[in-house]
Amino acid sequence: MKRRDLLKLSLASGGLALVTTQSEAAPACPGDGTPNQFIPKTPVDARPLENEFEKYPKCPYCGMDRKDHNRTRMLVQYSDDLVDGTCSIHCMALSLGLNVDREPKEIWGPDFANGADPRPLVPVDKLTYLIGADLKHAMTKRSKHSFAAPETAKEFQAKHGGTLAKFDDALRESYLDMAGDVTMIRKVRAEQRKRMPEAKPD
Repeated sequence: MKRRDLLKLSLASGGLALVTTQSEAAPACPGDGTPNQFIPKTPVDARPLENEFEKYPKCPYCGMDRKDHNRTRMLVQYSDDLVDGTCSIHCMALSLGLNVDREPKEIWGPDFANGADPRPLVPVDKLTYLIGADLKHAMTKRSKHSFAAPETAKEFQAKHGGTLAKFDDALRESYLDMAGDVTMIRKVRAEQRKRMPEAKPD
């Protein structure tokens, strides 16, 4: 199945609604919780890998610091050179679904096993994914880590379990996991809010 068809099928089955155009959009409501960009609002970028963290420091869908989560972060360049940088494949699935009419030119994921900090980004078509290993992953309960070398992915599989796959498989599983992951994230953030000290009145 082609990636574009996979995205459309995932939207239909998952009930994700397409966003309206700017001209049709309702006025912004202060504090409404809407992410910074459902459709990328950054300037066009022909070289998104250059100074990546300066240009795309935070994930627009969850607010997480991409450099802190460089082992799971991703980057997509659409055909019009608009770029979206996310913290994880979970949030990349959101970007691709919400931009279903914008064709991806290139998508990059990290080489999880590389010792460099930050991890280098590699085109996803050259990556091998390990799904469901007992390794922590940002924004999803079922991990989906990527490896530049298939041999390395197999070594991690032998130690941590999981299933080897390609990016399109990992993307499909991200959509299938979306409902459970969103529930998990809400619970985690609710617990975090409970632990935060209350602001004292002036």
